[in-house]
Amino acid sequence: MKVISYNLQKHKAAGELAALVSAHDPDILCLQECDVVELPSEIGDLVLADATQGNRLGIALYYRQSAYHLQGIRMLGLKKSLHDRIAKPAHERVLGARLRDIDDGRDFIVASFHAAPLTALNSLRRHQIRAALDELASLGEGLPQLMVGDYNYPIFKENLGQAVRDHGYSLTMSDDHTYTRYRVFRGHYDFATSKGFEIQGITTLPQGSSDHRPILVTVDAD
Repeated sequence: MKVISYNLQKHKAAGELAALVSAHDPDILCLQECDVVELPSEIGDLVLADATQGNRLGIALYYRQSAYHLQGIRMLGLKKSLHDRIAKPAHERVLGARLRDIDDGRDFIVASFHAAPLTALNSLRRHQIRAALDELASLGEGLPQLMVGDYNYPIFKENLGQAVRDHGYSLTMSDDHTYTRYRVFRGHYDFATSKGFEIQGITTLPQGSSDHRPILVTVDAD
């Protein structure tokens, strides 16, 4: 299974999505910072599962309808940062879907995630990540789970990795930096947390018009 995650930087990179899907043929596409009103219902062979409705910077998830059946959707609000309370960019920071593989009949959970901005503390983002993983698990106890997106966690990833492992999940980084707008903040912002999946690799794709680079996650069920 191939999953692409892309932060569109306030919808700037939306015009790249058709070409991105055509070039890499993902099974699932997870988006952050999109204008959900402007999103198409289909991109190539992918259909829109759902998108957040109350966000200024929305989250969306597309999937290959010919390969998977949508079993359920969960939108989650998480503990807010000060920036969230003042600027109100996002009420929901996670959009999860339970999908059933048509060929083998197995269900799994996949989610698009957008953590609090860099003005927040890393401790808040760790809290958000743990809470998101717990809430997503309610879509199906014991199911394989994959959460991709913009984690906004440029430094001290060792602490994050340990916190995720202590919670029973794995953290997998991409093969190159994903954020390039400011040199001082350049680093790996977009990656994956998972349980019950074998991450074969995360490839950082070429820079487009967003300040984030898209990532391509290739996974197998354990």
